[in-house]
Amino acid sequence: MKPLEGIRILDFSRVLAGPMATQILAEMGAEVTKVERQGTGDESRSFEPRVAGGESAYFLAFNRGKRSLTLNLKSPKGQELARRLAAESDVVLENFLPGEMERFGLGYDRLAGLNPGLIYVSSTGFGQTGPYRNRPGYDTVFQALSGLMHLTGHADGPPAKAGIPVADMSSGLWIAIAILSGLVGKARHGKGCRVDLSMMDVQASLLALAAARLFALDEDVTRAGTEHPGRVPSAAFECCDGGWLHISGSDQHWPALVTALGLAELAADSGLDKNAGRVADRERVMAAMRSAILRHDRAPLAEQLRAAGIPAGEVNTVREILSDPHMQARGVVGAFEHPSAGRFPALRTPVRFEGFDDPEIGCPPRLGADTERILSEELGLGAAEIETLKTEGVV
Repeated sequence: MKPLEGIRILDFSRVLAGPMATQILAEMGAEVTKVERQGTGDESRSFEPRVAGGESAYFLAFNRGKRSLTLNLKSPKGQELARRLAAESDVVLENFLPGEMERFGLGYDRLAGLNPGLIYVSSTGFGQTGPYRNRPGYDTVFQALSGLMHLTGHADGPPAKAGIPVADMSSGLWIAIAILSGLVGKARHGKGCRVDLSMMDVQASLLALAAARLFALDEDVTRAGTEHPGRVPSAAFECCDGGWLHISGSDQHWPALVTALGLAELAADSGLDKNAGRVADRERVMAAMRSAILRHDRAPLAEQLRAAGIPAGEVNTVREILSDPHMQARGVVGAFEHPSAGRFPALRTPVRFEGFDDPEIGCPPRLGADTERILSEELGLGAAEIETLKTEGVV
């Protein structure tokens, strides 16, 4: 048994944040029905790169374990079908611009009137209120606006985006948190709710440490490469063989670190025993460490430091970490069988349970693959009715 078995989610979201959230919940046992446009479906189905059979690897990464229902939400009949499904669902998720679901007759007030226990999550770029509420946006736009891009990169270089779509993915995690919180609240208090989740709000919440420096020191933090503004050492260092090694140490690690690197002068300076002293003398400490580490190959130095209890990690490529023996032992990479893509690798949902079955890697749906079954088995429509809906362009 999986922890979310019996939970029904009607998912109108597209692209990444919402689909990521519902994929997590689907692999934990929820039944997720993904509502898509006829013909094209979720726009991410057209995103590169493509895999065998023409499917989008982007779509396959965030839509596992779901059912696909094609529905024309501009059609009154399509809207009525959606309302009937929402009436039997525990959760509705949507990421249209504010007001659009209301125009479809699928806003919270109307659906909650049919289903008072409904958890209704609206995930938008800027929220349901405020002067920016009608702005569209993408992950990198949120990275720029939120200050994240200003914080990313090296001090002598231009702003940079994060290496992953962190605005979308962190928002996806918060959507999942919101849904689960709503379900717990419903179980405890017997009522549903609406959730207004803004991607910009999520990004602002990630600024907690940068904001703490602003609030405490009136310091507007800027780019520092791999260095930590409040801790020395905490940075990536180049090694003799061209590899990079990230070292992050606190006061308890300092004596062992300078001993391992042969930095007798730093070891003898009692003013560097505490982090505050090292931060104040950052340039001298970092220059000495860079010079010492550049004389070592990465692998033996990493092992030497870890053996001494010093936190150190190789700066890996994606290929390197996914083939790492620890990741393999943890089963991080699995696979699913797809009708056109064949057996395709996937990263598992990173949760392990005792007392419930673990999440399993599901197969992403072909566009509209479940439409007829949902209409017939769950809404009780006959074959002739379904054929008429197809002819009329409703499904």
